[in-house]
Amino acid sequence: MINKKTRITFNQIKEFLLKRGFIVKKKSNKKLLNNDFKPLYYTFLSSLVLILIFFLIPIIVEFKKNTIIASKEIENNSKINFEKVLDQKNLKKFESTDEGLGTEYFEDIHDDAPDDSVRFSAREIEKLFKETDYNLINVRKTKLVQPFPIAHLPEEMKIIQGTKKKKNLFIKIILPLILEENNKVKLDRKKLFAILNKSNNSAVEKRWVNQKFKQYGVLNKDLLTLKIRMDIVPVSLAIAQAAKETGWGKSRFALEGNALFGQWTWSGEGIKPAGADDDTTHKVMKFKVLKTSVKAYLRNLNTHSSYKRFRLIRAVLRDNEKSLDSLILADYLDKYAETGEKYIIILKKIIKQNNLKDFDDAQLMPSSIQLKSLI
Repeated sequence: MINKKTRITFNQIKEFLLKRGFIVKKKSNKKLLNNDFKPLYYTFLSSLVLILIFFLIPIIVEFKKNTIIASKEIENNSKINFEKVLDQKNLKKFESTDEGLGTEYFEDIHDDAPDDSVRFSAREIEKLFKETDYNLINVRKTKLVQPFPIAHLPEEMKIIQGTKKKKNLFIKIILPLILEENNKVKLDRKKLFAILNKSNNSAVEKRWVNQKFKQYGVLNKDLLTLKIRMDIVPVSLAIAQAAKETGWGKSRFALEGNALFGQWTWSGEGIKPAGADDDTTHKVMKFKVLKTSVKAYLRNLNTHSSYKRFRLIRAVLRDNEKSLDSLILADYLDKYAETGEKYIIILKKIIKQNNLKDFDDAQLMPSSIQLKSLI
């Protein structure tokens, strides 16, 4: 018997089992370095650590820093980034053309404007929108827009309470008008390219092209210039400019003259700015209906010399199969207002804060109801 006072340790039990073969001692897999190689091994490790500290880590840090700066340039300064990224040779293809007109070119701009349009109240317009389930939430989801040719902004635009309500009503009124005018340009552009791809053109087609030369102010009948000018303006950019120029529809020019884009005139019918000097010769262009104002706006950006750079960049985007990004194109509208670069900053802010790019790929639905009473 084992004496109760006798202590048997774990090591003694282990030794007993080892001697009798009940367990086998594990062999260590650890391999020790040969003493001759130890100094060389530790020297290598030290060198590697020094390389990491003094060379690789600073390079990695600088790379990350440059990546962050580059991403900020893309986000905050699209003009610089865009011109760096795009192949400049593509831009040079267009440099010798599209000089632009120095004065307005709106000879036929009022041809289809009705004289007996009716102004509806905000309540009547909202009721119509509600009955037809036309709202911006659905538009953002479905990308489909009801074709409402509203002729005038309601007088209540200047007293509507709530910024969101005012903005929504303003967008719902002008969105179909912008899409309609852009669609007309798209159809013309499609027809032009179809004609240019034919070897022989009919007399009717030739007359049509000549009429478009006149419409877009291409005095030398240069086809490249016509292709550059005959193009749309992104919906988000048009809405942002209309919002800026009219204070979301409450300006006197918008309510009295259907002027959504604050275009100036020195010869046509217009409204003289309040507080202007006696020797001021320009006026803000006046239109019979809102639709005509949108048409004149597209004509202005597509023909005036001040927006040549805007058209060239748009053409390069097309040439590189890129979308017409309003945040890129806005950079080339510094001559639209006297405030220049500040104007661009405001436009981009309006586009971003109101998610206006959601409407760039919106489509106008076919007209299924009679809306003649609205125009």
